[in-house]
Amino acid sequence: MHVNRISIPPNHPRAKSLHTREALVDGYRRGLVVAEGLIAHGRGEAYDYLIGECTTKTAQRAIKAAAAMLLLSRHPVISVNGNAAALCPGAIVELAKATGAAIEINLFYRTEERERAIKAELETHGAENVLGVGSRASATIPELQSERRRVDPDGIYSADTVFVPLEDGDRTEALVKMGKKVITIDLNPLSRTAKAAHITIVDNIVRAMPALAEAAHQLNGSKSLKRIVDGFDNKKNLRESLKIIRGVI
Repeated sequence: MHVNRISIPPNHPRAKSLHTREALVDGYRRGLVVAEGLIAHGRGEAYDYLIGECTTKTAQRAIKAAAAMLLLSRHPVISVNGNAAALCPGAIVELAKATGAAIEINLFYRTEERERAIKAELETHGAENVLGVGSRASATIPELQSERRRVDPDGIYSADTVFVPLEDGDRTEALVKMGKKVITIDLNPLSRTAKAAHITIVDNIVRAMPALAEAAHQLNGSKSLKRIVDGFDNKKNLRESLKIIRGVI
């Protein structure tokens, strides 16, 4: 994250939230984030209140399963949009290195200028060979009509596992229909994305991404990866997340 424009007292009760908002606004000014992304963040933040603004034990189990699935995958790809690039570029690159995953830019509001700005941001944090920029996005996801249908043939199109934080439900459903395993981060356990994905991490991306990268490092080389993935039940995971929300309310 870049330096905030305002001084936020460290003891402010909303300090973490305010820092996150400032990072998104900074990303908007630098061309990473679109105005619609700011609205989407606000919607997600409301759900963060409902889970107590912490990474729950349920989310921790999903993070562990997600790390295991990425490590088991033949060709994992991390799909990056503007909000993800603005909020946690370092953790994205760290996760890619820990799992051997490729990084691909995929945007609903797609312009080549924005793609290149996000690519530069990721490269600043150590990313190499970022996919999906410009003419590289030459393959198409069937059934999708939005710009998110355009993907890199060497990335999402040929991936066996796609990690799609902050995702659109229709693309998640389309990727599953293509036979891909899908992992997501979604604060709303009732969303189409959360329900369609194989593993849904119900958590704030600013907490979940660093935790996921750390889990991948810890599990790398483990003999229990398949057992962890096989033992994960996403429907149960979402039910438990809803129970946590009801308990907070």
